[in-house]
Amino acid sequence: MKTIITTITTALLIGTVTLYGDGDRKKKQPYMPETGKAAELYKTECGACHMAYQPEFLPKRSWEKMMRTLSEHFDTDATLDREEYRTIQAYLLRNASDAKPVYGDTGKIARSIRAEQTPLRISQTRYFRKEHREIPKRLIVQKEVRSIANCTACHTKAEKGDYSERAIFIPNYGKWDD
Repeated sequence: MKTIITTITTALLIGTVTLYGDGDRKKKQPYMPETGKAAELYKTECGACHMAYQPEFLPKRSWEKMMRTLSEHFDTDATLDREEYRTIQAYLLRNASDAKPVYGDTGKIARSIRAEQTPLRISQTRYFRKEHREIPKRLIVQKEVRSIANCTACHTKAEKGDYSERAIFIPNYGKWDD
């Protein structure tokens, strides 16, 4: 009997350690963006005016709405030809937050979006607002930043999907540590 109890206890402990370890590994997953023709087209077309935000930030419904309204894309006509439209839309939907597992800050932003919400701006999400609430407005409106949506102004590795605090450097302020 003592052998059976010891065996069961050992199995439970190993299972707990394994589950804990899996949870840790998921949190530390590096951002692995899709590469290829569609990703490059997205970066070229969308990145011509602003950072090509990682599609994992928003759910499919947000990207679908964004693509349907390109003729009025934040006061700009961003219309694409039919083939480019299809390629970029398929890329965005394939990589949307609800199309695959997302981790780190990208996952936190995605999980902060309620099911009834269809944000078109990452800066409209709860997690984004929470993380940026302590930044003084003067640091956001300064000419080196200009907008809270200008991620690359302060997140030095934003284009690689790294939004960690150690990679934050706000112009005319320095490293941000909250």
